[in-house]
Amino acid sequence: MSVTAQPQPAAQVNWLLLLLKARTFVALILVFTYFAIAAPNFLSVANAVLISKHVAINAFLAIGMTYVIITGGIDLSVGSVVGLTSMIAGYLLLNGIDLGLGWSIQFNTLEIVAMVCLVGVFVGWVNGLLITRLNVAPFIATLGMLYIARGAALLMSGGRTFPNLNGNPDYGSHTFPFIGTGNLLGIPVMIWILIAVTLVATYIAQRSPLGRHIYATGGNERGAELSGVRVRRVKMFVYMFSGLMAAIVGIIIASQLKAAHPATGEFFELNAIAAAVLGGTSMSGGRGRIWGTIVGAFVIGILSDGLVMMGVSSFWQMVIKGLVIVAAVVIDQAQSRLQARVALAQEAAG
Repeated sequence: MSVTAQPQPAAQVNWLLLLLKARTFVALILVFTYFAIAAPNFLSVANAVLISKHVAINAFLAIGMTYVIITGGIDLSVGSVVGLTSMIAGYLLLNGIDLGLGWSIQFNTLEIVAMVCLVGVFVGWVNGLLITRLNVAPFIATLGMLYIARGAALLMSGGRTFPNLNGNPDYGSHTFPFIGTGNLLGIPVMIWILIAVTLVATYIAQRSPLGRHIYATGGNERGAELSGVRVRRVKMFVYMFSGLMAAIVGIIIASQLKAAHPATGEFFELNAIAAAVLGGTSMSGGRGRIWGTIVGAFVIGILSDGLVMMGVSSFWQMVIKGLVIVAAVVIDQAQSRLQARVALAQEAAG
């Protein structure tokens, strides 16, 4: 007679917790496998390059959104900031700054990029100021900025597009399209930029005192403040960083299309939130990883492109993305509850 040991409940809980933590990679494998089988030409090199570019757009915004959500906030304005900064880049390329009397200041590519990035940082600074100094809820502050930035983008051209953004060799702005369409060592320039941003963001989050303060602010804001963390400065930083990421996306899209339209970036904030949450960032704050967010951006990018390749209606695509966001939040809450149970069990056992 043999006796078979039954699996311990604790072991089952630990396996379930591990599965929940690895959900992003599981989702990526499932989505990739499904579209590789169901969508024609999904595995082609041309499609891989296209997906990588779409993933990069989502990833930039999602990295900034990850910082914001870790502190317990939200930034709904990033999509509109993409549109605004794209229009500013187009305006500077075409017109420079008019001084009147037939005089104007023209800029080269680096100067345009720097000024547009400063605009994104400034918008983030305003968001942070509203939240930290005037105690406006992040949802309301960034929702208001969503409308302000979008309205400003529309006012710049009366709702029209700025076309033919090829730049001018005489001013050194002819290299602007290279940002979104150029390649280095066979890899798109925007991917190199994303790699650099990811490495910097990961270093800040995992290796720097600022990163520890970001997590502390989201985990227990009052406790962090009592411990000497300058919570207001931390929040200002994350919103300014999010604005910078939106500005980079605005520049990339304008250089890709060689045109700027005020509606650029609509609903981009939803993809950024979805990628961050799907990547393991907790909506309640205090938890999240940059690399998880990058994987989440891949899931969203592959899902979006795969649905397009299969001819799924754009209306259904919105429904599916909404379901993904809800599912990600539900799973995150389940993970939080399970972690709390494990912690209590370990405390009781100790």
